[in-house]
Amino acid sequence: MATALTNQHVAPLINIRGLTRRYQMGDTAIVALRGVNLSIYPNEYVAIMGPSGSGKSTLMNMIGCLDSPDDGSYELNGKTVSKMRDNQLARIRNREIGFVFQTFNLLARASALHNVELPLIYAGMSQKDRMEKAHQALDKVGLTDRTSHKPGEMSGGQRQRVAIARALVTNPSIVLADEPTGNLDSQTGNEIMALFDELHSNGQTIILVTHEADVAEHAHRKIVLLDGEIESDTTTNN
Repeated sequence: MATALTNQHVAPLINIRGLTRRYQMGDTAIVALRGVNLSIYPNEYVAIMGPSGSGKSTLMNMIGCLDSPDDGSYELNGKTVSKMRDNQLARIRNREIGFVFQTFNLLARASALHNVELPLIYAGMSQKDRMEKAHQALDKVGLTDRTSHKPGEMSGGQRQRVAIARALVTNPSIVLADEPTGNLDSQTGNEIMALFDELHSNGQTIILVTHEADVAEHAHRKIVLLDGEIESDTTTNN
């Protein structure tokens, strides 16, 4: 297995050891992850790839604190999240992780501004501070003039930019993007990937889960899963 070079003088942002996840489907036990070991460092730009059934979606759910392992440990930003209860995981998700989904997951009847401020409402932030941060996040993704527009009044690319602004608004430790260009045409997808490149150059840690080779090429590190194990872990000179 090819191994990525990492900065051993910096504490890992994500530290996963022996991570195992099993599912029961009828009488069949499926091992989705088989003792995965993985460290991801601050300001890395990582693509996680693999065929259907390789375990990449399960690993994404683990990294995003949407699921818990059967065995092994997961530390995020120095916190052992693999042993946390559901309410604790919800707080970690809101504070540490910005999610970007293929289907955008926006509220159809809410403005771009309200969609972006939602994580801050859950965090208990005052309305004044929420508005300021939501405006800043929309400005960061180039949507200053679309704050009052609803998702149905925007293009697919603009909707994904709203989703990215929502992911950024809490200043998360990582942005976790699941097939972020999957519902976009190629030109719009390239624009969204250019935005991710810019965010990374400004210091954001980004983890992409994708099956598209051209999307993965934007990352500086590529992790390929096969049958619940890391088949390869390589860095590029991007």
